Amino acid sequence: MALLRCSFWSDVLELGTSMTVLLPEASDAPPPVLYLLHGLSDDDTAWTRFTSIERYAEEKGLAVVMPQVHRSFYANETYGLKFWDFLADELPATVGRFFRVSERRADTYVAGLSMGGYGAFKWALRRPERFAAAASLSGVLDAAYAQEFDLRPHMREVAARVFAGRTVAGSDEDLLHLVETADPATLPRLMLRCGTEDHLLAQSERFVTACAKNGVALDSGFGPGDHRWAYWDAQIQTVLEWMRPGA
Repeated sequence: MALLRCSFWSDVLELGTSMTVLLPEASDAPPPVLYLLHGLSDDDTAWTRFTSIERYAEEKGLAVVMPQVHRSFYANETYGLKFWDFLADELPATVGRFFRVSERRADTYVAGLSMGGYGAFKWALRRPERFAAAASLSGVLDAAYAQEFDLRPHMREVAARVFAGRTVAGSDEDLLHLVETADPATLPRLMLRCGTEDHLLAQSERFVTACAKNGVALDSGFGPGDHRWAYWDAQIQTVLEWMRPGA
């Protein structure tokens, strides 16, 4: 695998940003691509620093794109930068210009951890035509709860800054609302994993309930684990096998 840290100018963000990219070195055809999203306290290097994603992706012949979005919740900030527009529109176009990867829906995936789990499901639910599959690991899947009720000061402060003046509940930032209004027939395959000792477990359980209520197919699983890289390193292997079985 080739490992690249790519610095580039974003017209949408109006600043220089970065992404870490893994590319198969031996591929006759453009390889399938996974957009792999980081969590609240991470950056675009976190997945390669704290997991063996390079080795796992090489086994699957998979390109991996890991963008930098800071503490943005993959959203257009009310008084800040347009990270949703960057993620959903500019990033794939930039990747297509820079790298030889497949642009077919059947070959395009998204996954993430914590805040990145939220970003992955939001991208898949709002742009279902782009992805074959999406996965959340220990996701912040109820942003409306984070905005209104989360007792952790840093989460309330981030939500207040990103969504200032906006109510998440019932909007396109609310994953539970997106599930309620989605056409299940149009959605990519969805997978959810969360540790039973994770402080975000209840949010994952609420997402599972919403999917069941609205006929949205979801591969969900819970088991021992908390909000740590050891859990995510193990589970991303499950995600890749689910996304590309036998590859």
